[in-house]
Amino acid sequence: MLRQLGLGEELDRIGIIAGKVDLRVWNSDERWRMQDHSTAAAKYGAPHYTMHRADLQEMLRQAVLRADPNAIKLGMRCVDFETSAKGVVAIFENGERAQGDALIGADGIHSAVRQALFGADKADFTGFMAWRGLCPKDKLPPALMRHGGWIAPTSHIMHYPVRKGAMLNVIAVVERDDWRHESWYDRGTHDEWIADFLGWHDDARAMIAATAEPFKWALMVHWPAERWSVGNATLLGDACHSTLPFLAQGGSMSIEDGYVLARCLDEFDDIETALKRYEGARIARTKHIVLASVDQKDRLHGDALQNASTAKQHVDEKFNAARMAALYDGIYGYDAVTVAV
Repeated sequence: MLRQLGLGEELDRIGIIAGKVDLRVWNSDERWRMQDHSTAAAKYGAPHYTMHRADLQEMLRQAVLRADPNAIKLGMRCVDFETSAKGVVAIFENGERAQGDALIGADGIHSAVRQALFGADKADFTGFMAWRGLCPKDKLPPALMRHGGWIAPTSHIMHYPVRKGAMLNVIAVVERDDWRHESWYDRGTHDEWIADFLGWHDDARAMIAATAEPFKWALMVHWPAERWSVGNATLLGDACHSTLPFLAQGGSMSIEDGYVLARCLDEFDDIETALKRYEGARIARTKHIVLASVDQKDRLHGDALQNASTAKQHVDEKFNAARMAALYDGIYGYDAVTVAV
């Protein structure tokens, strides 16, 4: 999609094309092959990139402003909206109002637009807490500056390089029910993070120790909605299909939503019809990804991973080539550019 929008050169500039991904059990030196992303371009029509989220956001921001220098206005929190024969009026926390033909609630897991459309609700705590941090290249051995994953009975770690290899992004998930604050900006400590991963291999603990600033957040979800649109208002991204990060598809689903929504608005003159067609084209796809992300927990965690004697059986069963090919074909084989709307 991003290449179709003319951002291919920018992707090449900010992204790292992923290759083979090694899988390790939490306390072992043994390695398995989890995935080979070097075949993505041939199979799916584009490479598999890893990149810093801020670099992706900045690329998109600049592209939007090139199209319309006045398109982005910051410091605006939508709290409600009104509809009329003329369209939709968004109402903001600071008292400002903005008129438009349609309202797209892309306002996240705690979406005010969703609650205005369908009533008050709250996100469900999943029982998982995630740690995240960035490790500078000079703080780690070169062998660790790569795409890889670790699995354990009640936790897992995924890591991949960003900023052209200058940093390693580390995300570590643990089953904990004592931290329920859903925020990307809550700071933790190295000691607390290490305490959640006692007994892990020295390589994993080295990545934790090398993170510049540890952050922690509770993993909350809204289960997939069966309806997104009412009149000239609809939802997009986490506002209607928040997902666990176990397949790394949350941001991707939002980008797919945006592309399909734009196609529908371009193809259908009546906005209400366009939003219904968008919803119809996307609900089954996003629900599949949300549920597949939940299922991934049984692949990444499991009692069998406690002991080396049973860990191999777990890996051989859960990560066998046929199952992994089916999983990734279902994710990356989808094409928002051509899917029927």
